[in-house]
Amino acid sequence: MAGRRTTSWVAPLLVVAVLLGVGGWVRNRPGATAPAATSTPSVLVANATVVRAIDGDTVELDIDGKRERVRLIGVNTPETVDPRRPVECYGPEAKAYTKALLHPGTPVLLERDVEPRDDYGRLLGYVRRAADGLFVNLELVWQGYAEPLTIEPNTAHAPEFLDAARAAERAGRGLWSACAG
Repeated sequence: MAGRRTTSWVAPLLVVAVLLGVGGWVRNRPGATAPAATSTPSVLVANATVVRAIDGDTVELDIDGKRERVRLIGVNTPETVDPRRPVECYGPEAKAYTKALLHPGTPVLLERDVEPRDDYGRLLGYVRRAADGLFVNLELVWQGYAEPLTIEPNTAHAPEFLDAARAAERAGRGLWSACAG
């Protein structure tokens, strides 16, 4: 009986390992044009709904009936709403792109990392659209609307963001061609 218990968890673990391995190969295959984690397999289970995009890297989500400001982890878009600073180059475009990706009412999957909140009390998270799995944080960097911003210990996707930024810069997408320096 003990032998059965020990092996009962092995089969599901192997299935998960194989699926993850195959998924990684498909996303990272030679000739792939999008970043590795831009999207995931079709429909995800949503745990939040978009209320609005506040700026390029901050959104307001409805989580179980409670509105929360969520700062997208690992990315930094040019400033548009800080009253102490001028609107930065490509800030309005980044905000508009985030709004286009996350219309009010859009179901999303909010994923967390190590630290739950930033110094301003905002939730920290990775956001994926539930309908198609689009990884919004990564998409912003890939399209040139954001730069990577790595703040320890929330670094789960830092290498992906760095790769996407290098690709966007090489291609001259977004802020990489529009903003000097």
